[in-house]
Amino acid sequence: MVSTPVRHAGSTDRGLHWGPAPYPVLVVDPHGSITQRNEPAASLLPRAEPGAALAEVAPQWLATAHRALRFPAPGIMPGAGEPFGGPVGDQHVEAHPMIREEGSVAWWLIDDTDHRVAREALLLERERTSFLTEASNTLLSSLNLARCMDVTAQLAADSLADAALAIAPTRGRHLPVVTCVRGGAPVLSQVRADPDEVPGLGEALRGFPPVPSRWIDPASAPEWIVPEGFGPVGSVVITPLPGHGVPAGALILLRRDGGAPFDEGEEVFARLFAARAGAAMSAARLYAEQTAISETLMRELLPPALHQVDGVDFAGGYRASADHQRIGGDFYDVHPASVAGEASLVTLGDVCGKGLDAAVLAGKIRNTLHALLPLADDHQRMLGLLNTALLNSHHTRFATLVLASAERRANEVHLRLTSAGHPPPLIVRTDGTVEEADTSGTLVGALPEIQSRSVAVTLAAGESCVLYTDGITEAKGGPMGDVQFGQERLRRALSACAGMLAEGIVEHVQMLATQWLGTRRHDDMAVVVISAPRTHHLTAVDGHTRGRFTG
Repeated sequence: MVSTPVRHAGSTDRGLHWGPAPYPVLVVDPHGSITQRNEPAASLLPRAEPGAALAEVAPQWLATAHRALRFPAPGIMPGAGEPFGGPVGDQHVEAHPMIREEGSVAWWLIDDTDHRVAREALLLERERTSFLTEASNTLLSSLNLARCMDVTAQLAADSLADAALAIAPTRGRHLPVVTCVRGGAPVLSQVRADPDEVPGLGEALRGFPPVPSRWIDPASAPEWIVPEGFGPVGSVVITPLPGHGVPAGALILLRRDGGAPFDEGEEVFARLFAARAGAAMSAARLYAEQTAISETLMRELLPPALHQVDGVDFAGGYRASADHQRIGGDFYDVHPASVAGEASLVTLGDVCGKGLDAAVLAGKIRNTLHALLPLADDHQRMLGLLNTALLNSHHTRFATLVLASAERRANEVHLRLTSAGHPPPLIVRTDGTVEEADTSGTLVGALPEIQSRSVAVTLAAGESCVLYTDGITEAKGGPMGDVQFGQERLRRALSACAGMLAEGIVEHVQMLATQWLGTRRHDDMAVVVISAPRTHHLTAVDGHTRGRFTG
């Protein structure tokens, strides 16, 4: 047990009485001369004898601390001052001043070397933990693989080494490498190299444990891993970037010759950082792959762009139920006739439900209808076969559908329309009259047998047939926000479109529906317009060749 010095009661000049095994203590007067010392102080500072000047026999930091003390004014009770600290030989000492009544100072010298080492270790651990947390947040803030590689190389160069290389798994004969020197910007390059020529790199790229840096001869580092102007390499660490079940790449850390080599603790810390970087790179690569797959599937599921086919104008518009989605359960297609002069087939449908599940079933229906095109002249048979296919699938959803066969004859377009549980098409005449096609039927995918009735319609030049899904008529909005757009409002909108081009009608209907909705939720919406253009027939020169239609 260590005791503090004890002063005799009522005495100011009898000195200090030391308890057993006290700390080293020096008593120094206001002029900087040592007046007393105990045995531990004599062992710690052999030259610090009574009468000697503190500045001549003690470390400079202690003499400076003594001169910097502020002594209390007369009549003010003296006491302890703020501690100072500094080296004494190979120790680190804290000096605690105790100002005595007569103005001298008792300096308590406490060896805190172990405490200092522990504090520095704790501070280092906190700094590393903070760095790893910040690195994780920075790396995971982006799902872009190139960005993740840049951040990995730059963080490693600025905090772990003098230079760093983030290497992605090989692509053929080239290694994608991002190189960064401390304080610089990351640079991407494609390196033609065999990773197995660098000790530990091939294993790291395959996800195996790294070769310890102390086993790697820096002189064996090939030129391509040493940044231009970097100078001689003094130490190398190579560690894998582990991903989600597969290696995400490798990380190479370089330190210049003459600097401190990587120690075991730094290698462990580098692997902790690499684990976070690898997870971020793996997530970014997985996201990129899934995005590419989604884009490919999306292109197949999105409705096509429509145009004029065999003298018939087609236009279409689609809006998914959510702004962040591009696909849904509404769909349409135009299938040109395989033989010139025959009717093209238009299909428009609405799958029960929204989102990806509905889009997948819509894609299946579109593919099935495409396979049934040889039967395009028999709507009822096509619908029956489609109904059977849906009933035999694992899907429990149903769909409504409308088929339209369109054929140009002279200046007219002849249509055959068949509805299967779908709102009947609307016919827009040149005088603004809007007629409802007399077709109806049962929806597909729900009942063993379906019934449908077809109707023939003729469009004169400038007239149009509008196919639409109930997402338009059932869109709720308006001044009160809960009123459906409705069939009658759609009819009035189409009446104002008399004589308009097909694209203009689609844009007008979409604009009105969007304005009616505002920012409210809605179902998928699709519209297709079939128009007989105002054209003139050009007879073939020889009188036998099939003529063309032009505006």
